[in-house]
Amino acid sequence: MDKPVIVTVDDDPGVSRAVARDLRRRYGRQYRIVRAEAAGEGIEAVREMRLRGDEVAAILADYRMPQMNGVEFLEAAMDMYPYARRVLLTAYADTDAAIQAINVVDLDHYLLKPWDPPEEKFYPVIDGQLDAWQRTDRIEVAELRVVGDRWSAPSYKVRDFLARNRVPYQWMLADDPEGAQLVAAVGEECRLPLVITVDGESLQSPDQSTLAAAVGLSTTPATDFYDLIVIGGGPAGLGAAVYGASEGLNTVLVEAHASGGQAGQSSRIENYLGFPDGVSGQQLADRARRQALKFGAELLTARRVTHLEPRGQARVIGFQGGGEIAAHAVILATGVTYRRLDAPGLDDFVGRGVFYGAALTEAPACQDSEVYIVGAANSAGQAAVYLAGFASKVHLLVRSDGLERSMSHYLIEQINAIPTIEVHVQSQVTGGQGDGHLERLSISTKGEERTVDAQWLFVFIGAEPHTSWLGDTVERDERGFVVTGPDLVHGGKRPRNWTLRREPYHLETNVPGVLAAGDVRADSIKRVASAVGEGAMAVALVHRYLEKQ
Repeated sequence: MDKPVIVTVDDDPGVSRAVARDLRRRYGRQYRIVRAEAAGEGIEAVREMRLRGDEVAAILADYRMPQMNGVEFLEAAMDMYPYARRVLLTAYADTDAAIQAINVVDLDHYLLKPWDPPEEKFYPVIDGQLDAWQRTDRIEVAELRVVGDRWSAPSYKVRDFLARNRVPYQWMLADDPEGAQLVAAVGEECRLPLVITVDGESLQSPDQSTLAAAVGLSTTPATDFYDLIVIGGGPAGLGAAVYGASEGLNTVLVEAHASGGQAGQSSRIENYLGFPDGVSGQQLADRARRQALKFGAELLTARRVTHLEPRGQARVIGFQGGGEIAAHAVILATGVTYRRLDAPGLDDFVGRGVFYGAALTEAPACQDSEVYIVGAANSAGQAAVYLAGFASKVHLLVRSDGLERSMSHYLIEQINAIPTIEVHVQSQVTGGQGDGHLERLSISTKGEERTVDAQWLFVFIGAEPHTSWLGDTVERDERGFVVTGPDLVHGGKRPRNWTLRREPYHLETNVPGVLAAGDVRADSIKRVASAVGEGAMAVALVHRYLEKQ
């Protein structure tokens, strides 16, 4: 096979030659180095490589170029090589631009010029980027195709699963010419949604586990015993997986749907430390996932855990559909899900106009339409700001008298500055109607009922934990949240089924060696940063638990 390519673009001939020289010296045997001294020349080279079917491992672009700056260049190249590692070459004065590029093109790294000696300041960075590229499952964008109906809940579930797992796909309507041809090729009895895989295999109305395996996501554990099992792939679970694996624990993370949890559906998180310009939940989740894989954690997707059982010193979990794995310790990080809106008719339209969470795959389809959002917390505010970029009008329905008690100040200011967002206080949805999909909403505002035409409703009302599968094994409060640490000790009494002389650690449940982190834990702080912190803290307590066994 031809060598994969490293592309470097810099309009300063001296710098351009120096970059190419340093790259060839270290990587010339394994990679082909392609150098360009102008942005246009570089884009043309990348386009030709794409047409030839070459693999591009990394793209290094100078920030200050006359035709287009480095951020614009990387953004253009990203469309052709979404998996190539992106590195911006910048002077110290341009570090703000580099930080902005982290969000615009999901920049992987920026390098300050000059970088002498390269052995200390250049090669370690490129080594890390190439290693990350080698670990990435690179799936061709154009080859995975999904055919379905516009207002189909199963079609939406397939698209949402692929999008949240960052699997590129081409979406086609079954009544469009190309989609109809694919359906006809499968046969008259074709069941939608239809997924055509990269190998040309046809999957008719696939379940998540079948779809995950078909697109190359890991669904089968490599072994039957681990040091640590993390259940849930949100910020807390990803944080636990990163710290567990980086500290030498044989770690597996089990996720039922997609990495990121609720935070992964957020269009932009602006109050997370280290991202002054904000970062999308999907970007943050993908970076954390790659980081966990880098340290050797194993990630299982589309595997639902159905029970947890202590067997001696082992902690055993069972999967839906059969099979089980065991570990010395388990961290519960299953997070929460949005509560269903209790209004007549709405359950009939879930995935067909009614969506719980941001449903970012639907945003482009909202172009020039009016959308309705129910909720008053940050997730609802972030969705309102994001959808305002597509919709002609965004109606934010709030049950209380305002947003101040439940939403961050910075989001309230953004909402007030966008004229197409209208906040309706003391308002709630009382019903939904339509033929095959949502067409009308009944809304009560300050006691007055009205009916409006509406095809889009996004709901963000509170959260409830998915913990019923724990049965009587793990103690929970009346709302289903997992009780941990000091909250388990009531009036000096020992926790139910507690077998040790010591009291439970701060994040430990009533089962020794089983801990909880993030939103699933009772009285936890519902913020991304605190969830990540609890994931790291839980790993530290796992070490303490293992040391005393």
